[in-house]
Amino acid sequence: MQLALFIIFGLLAVLGAFNLLAQKHPINSALSLIVVMMSLAVLYFSLGAEFLAAAQVIVYSGAIMVLFVFVIMLLNAGEEEHTDDSKVASIVGFPGAAAVFCLLTFVFLKEKATLGFSHLESALGGAVSNIVEISHVLFTKLLLPFEVTSILVLVAILGAVVLARKEL
Repeated sequence: MQLALFIIFGLLAVLGAFNLLAQKHPINSALSLIVVMMSLAVLYFSLGAEFLAAAQVIVYSGAIMVLFVFVIMLLNAGEEEHTDDSKVASIVGFPGAAAVFCLLTFVFLKEKATLGFSHLESALGGAVSNIVEISHVLFTKLLLPFEVTSILVLVAILGAVVLARKEL
């Protein structure tokens, strides 16, 4: 089942990346990037990196994408043109979402039946968390790149505000 999840979400990440490049409207590109980031979070989770999956969802799919959408909306360079609904989205969207939901439900129910709660608790009891190691590396060896990235994001926001400001 893990191979099926890897193939499905890996393919979804690649298709989302191609859709990101193919879109003409930046909001649609940002939504495609969210699909890529969420697919990567599921892949991280399936590989046993729960902390990395949670950070992927919170930091990238949440905060960074809100920042991207904020800057895109702030720098809206023209009137948005309305087009008809996408035929591909209407044909593939709902059945695809239903298929992924059914597959995930099947996998989770099968794992629950296979492991059972007592076996799951004993398997997780001996697990060692890697959050301490990740945070130690992040705030010692990688502190400078971490802070430089935050300053670059701040400069990008200030630049977007300056560019979007209208002269009176």
